[in-house]
Amino acid sequence: MSSSSHVLLIGTNSVESLVPSSLISQVESLLGSHRLEDAFNLADSRRKKLEESIEVDEDESEELRYIYQRIGFQYFTETLFEDAGNNFFNGQLDPRVLVSYYPDLRGNLFDDGDNVDLFAGVAEHMPKEASVEDIIRNYSPHLPPNTRSAPTSSELRRILQERAVEMLENFLKKERRRRIAMNLDDGLDQVSSDSKGKARQEPHSMRVIIDTVLAKLYARSEKTSDLYDLLLSSSFVVLSEVEEVFKSTGQYNALCILYQKGGDVNDEKLLEVWAKIVDGEWVDQDIPEPLLQMISLLTNKRDKALTQRWAIWLTKRDPEAGIRLLTTLRDASTGRRKKDRMNLEHDMDLLRQLSEANPAAGKQYLEHILFQKRTNSKELHTRFALLCIDEVLQYLNEDEAISKLWKAKTSSYAASSTSKSQKLPQLPSNTSSFLAHFASTTPDSPSKRSRLRAILFLSGSQFYDPASIKVNIEKASRGKLLALESAVLEGKLGNHKSALHILACELRDALSAEAYCSLGGDVIPTKVAISIAEAAELREWIDVLFPGQPVKGSSKAIPPQSIDRSRSVDGSTKRDLLKILLEVYLGDESPISAERAAQLINSQAMNLDVLTVISMVPPSWPIPSLSFFLSRSFRRITNQKREGEIAKNISSGQNLEVKELTYEPVREAGALLEEELQMEADLVTGEYNEKKLKLDENGANPDSVVEIVPGHVPPEIQDSLLFSEKGSTAAATSALDDDNDGYRGHGHERDNLR
Repeated sequence: MSSSSHVLLIGTNSVESLVPSSLISQVESLLGSHRLEDAFNLADSRRKKLEESIEVDEDESEELRYIYQRIGFQYFTETLFEDAGNNFFNGQLDPRVLVSYYPDLRGNLFDDGDNVDLFAGVAEHMPKEASVEDIIRNYSPHLPPNTRSAPTSSELRRILQERAVEMLENFLKKERRRRIAMNLDDGLDQVSSDSKGKARQEPHSMRVIIDTVLAKLYARSEKTSDLYDLLLSSSFVVLSEVEEVFKSTGQYNALCILYQKGGDVNDEKLLEVWAKIVDGEWVDQDIPEPLLQMISLLTNKRDKALTQRWAIWLTKRDPEAGIRLLTTLRDASTGRRKKDRMNLEHDMDLLRQLSEANPAAGKQYLEHILFQKRTNSKELHTRFALLCIDEVLQYLNEDEAISKLWKAKTSSYAASSTSKSQKLPQLPSNTSSFLAHFASTTPDSPSKRSRLRAILFLSGSQFYDPASIKVNIEKASRGKLLALESAVLEGKLGNHKSALHILACELRDALSAEAYCSLGGDVIPTKVAISIAEAAELREWIDVLFPGQPVKGSSKAIPPQSIDRSRSVDGSTKRDLLKILLEVYLGDESPISAERAAQLINSQAMNLDVLTVISMVPPSWPIPSLSFFLSRSFRRITNQKREGEIAKNISSGQNLEVKELTYEPVREAGALLEEELQMEADLVTGEYNEKKLKLDENGANPDSVVEIVPGHVPPEIQDSLLFSEKGSTAAATSALDDDNDGYRGHGHERDNLR
């Protein structure tokens, strides 16, 4: 019997009770008569009574959920979306049920086969249409010419679709807040308790569905601030579901937020988004300084493959940043030779890609390989030398003023050398070399720095191919203008006469010509090169091109075994080069060359042969011009002769002293005298055999060795000439010994006698 019954009817065979209709039956009756508002008011009044009670009956709560869901779907069917959403929320409808009517938002978040707890009565009255668009289309009134193309009908459908989406968004927002309040927002299965303490299981994918669909809705409706708040506070948004939506709606910053939250696996995609923003393909004002963000990410990650790929891309936009990223990479340590070989192959491949992307960046990275990694690859050194010369030639071809300026510098230096030599022929014509003159008097400019860099590298590097560089200069017809570079190349090729001719006759650089002879083929002295490198802020070049040389401002210790490249070469090489230089001067018919030749002869007297010089100078030369050279040469020859005689006499005296000191020990030691063996020749071959000795008359082997010992003389040599001489010597020695014995007590008299 129901507890709500108050009237009983007792009959003969039964007892009946008058029971009021239940809430569900009342609501079903109202919905059947299409009184939706009355049904909602009835359910709402029951909800308020339930909330006021101290203990909540779960059965009544479940009835209310059913009723609200039932009313909600009735509103939903009639496209009253706002009222439907409120009833769905009050009835705690599973969000997946509502999202299933929005296929474009559902995506792959769940399948049609997923199990959802739903009241049977609610499921019977759910719309049969597959989507909310079908519901709206079926609800649209018929307007001519047809429902689909009529303007009024189309506008109505658009408004209803906007309201349907708005209803879904509001429902999901409220459901999300409810789940956060109930602590159901972590990624694991949550167990919550109802009012009666009954356990109720929540699927872990619910928040994923809610947050992902909300992200899509915010992106499509351009609610950017709400979207950012959602992404920053949630970790349940599925990247694969919203990625294309964000791209199509231009929410690139939101996409970057998701990529960053996803970790290292999304670094490549994140960089691609920033790259498109930098290139202008995509536009998003909410992404500040995308290029700097790319550089920061690559610097922090230190992923070699990732950095190399994007650093090459960066060199097209910011060459310095791209090169800086590449030069800060470090390889894992492996075997020394294997590592060097692998690194070189890798560097050359990377250099090729950089050169294709940005030739200037390629040259900068090549410079890093040479002067930071210090590779001795001939191919790379030759490549860098070609790049240096090509850069200089490019400046000359692009700006005729540079060519005129450099020609003027060459002419002014030669003119100053000539004028000073005419005034003071006995002194050097110039106090500085052409290189120092060019570096100090030419205004600073990129072309000047480029030429100085080229000269320093050509002079200092020992690994490039000078022939290929020479060919490039000759093809450009710049040999006269780049005379100093040509002289360096000729010296590297061993064409000393050509190099000296350029220095002495074309540049009129006597200092460099004589330095060339002193250094054995180096045009630029080390100190001059280091000074220019320091002025050009190329200190890292000094350690590679001029090792072991001190650098200003550097605390690096110089090892004692370091090679000093400024030292002079051996005398023979120097004399040969000076002879070639003299030939160059004498072969030039200009008066300045004749003066240079005379000056060279007089200053290098000790390194030039007199006869060679006399045979080379023209007969028309006046004797006074050679007087200084001849006097120094004769003086040197006489001095050498006297020194030789003195050395010879000293050696003779030392030899006599050694004989005197060794005579006594040799005499006491005795000797073995060996005579020539008497052998018979073979009758057949005619050869002598040591085993077949010639026997004496008694058939015995004659003695061929006689031992002589002091105090004992063998009888067989008693009367020989050797013994008579030895005996005489021995007797004389014995007499001398007796005399010496007599002086043993008078040491000072013996000394006087000697």
